[in-house]
Amino acid sequence: MFKPNNKSRKTKKKKRWVNRSLIFFILLGVIYLVVFFPKASSTLDNIHQPIEREASPKRAEKIVLEEKNPISVLLLGVDEREDDRGRSDTMIVLTINPADQSTKMVSIPRDTYTEIVGLDMSDKINHAYAFGGIEMSLDTTENLLDIPIDYVVQLNMDGFKDIIDALDGITVDNSFAFDGFEKGVITLSGDEALDYVRMRYQDPNGDFGRQDRQKQVIKSIMTEAVSATTLFNYPKIFDALGKNVKTNMEFNAMIDIQSNYREASKNVEQLIFEKGTGETIGGIWYYMMDEDEFAAVKDQLKEHLQLK
Repeated sequence: MFKPNNKSRKTKKKKRWVNRSLIFFILLGVIYLVVFFPKASSTLDNIHQPIEREASPKRAEKIVLEEKNPISVLLLGVDEREDDRGRSDTMIVLTINPADQSTKMVSIPRDTYTEIVGLDMSDKINHAYAFGGIEMSLDTTENLLDIPIDYVVQLNMDGFKDIIDALDGITVDNSFAFDGFEKGVITLSGDEALDYVRMRYQDPNGDFGRQDRQKQVIKSIMTEAVSATTLFNYPKIFDALGKNVKTNMEFNAMIDIQSNYREASKNVEQLIFEKGTGETIGGIWYYMMDEDEFAAVKDQLKEHLQLK
C-alpha cells in the first residue's frame, strides 16, 4: 500500500479536500431531479432503500424536517464489483443546520481503524460496508463520531459510467500520461472514465492521486449535468440514477429538504482530519486518528447539530 511520509501525506490530504462540496451538490442534484422532473416517482421507487430503524438511537426525539431541525447525512461512494458487495471507497458526513444556513462536511479516511459495530472487532472503517452493507456502515460511523446519522446516500462508483454515458461523455484535464490516456484535455466515455479514476499504482501520488481524478470526474459530471443539452437526455439520466443511487430518504423528506435546507448549501465548511498517523497491525496499515483533533471535530459536529 502507498505510504507517503507525514509531510507529504498532510499536503496531499489538503488537496483531497478541494471541491469536496461537489459531493454535497450531487446529493442536492439528485433530490432536485427526483422532486421536479416527470419521471420522479418511478426513479424514487428504484433509489429508495428502507432500513430497519426509524430513527437514530442517538436521538432523544425524532427529527421534524418541517421545523427545520439540524440533520446529518452519510454519503457512501461504493466500489462494487461483480459477485462482490465491495467497500466504501468514499465516506463523507454532512451536518446541515438550516437555522444558521450552514453545512459542515468531514471526510473519514477509509483506512481509519475503528470498531465495526455488530461484529465485536476493529478494522478499517471502509470494511464495514463489505461486512454489513449500508446499515453496518451507518452504525459504525455513528459510533465513531458519536453523533446521530439521519440519512444515508449510497453512490455506486462503478455506475458512474452509466451516468457519464447518459451525459454523452465528459471532459477532464489529465496531469500526466498513463495507459493510453494522454496528458492534457481529454474526452472520456463511461468505461474510460472508470479506468481513469481507478488507476492508482502508476500514479506518483498513489491513492491520493486517484482521489484527485475522482474529483475531476465529479466536477465534469456536474458541469455536463446543468447544460442545456442534458435536458433532452433526462430519461437516460433517471435510468442511470435509479440503478446507481440508494437512499433511505422518503419522497416527503426529499421535498422538505429541498424546501427548507437548500440555503445551507451556500455555506459549506470542511473539517479536515490531517494529524493522524499510520500504524501497521498484523501486517496491515491503518490510519489512527489524532486524539485531540478527533475530539475537536466531534465537538464541532455535535454543536452544529445542536446536541451540545
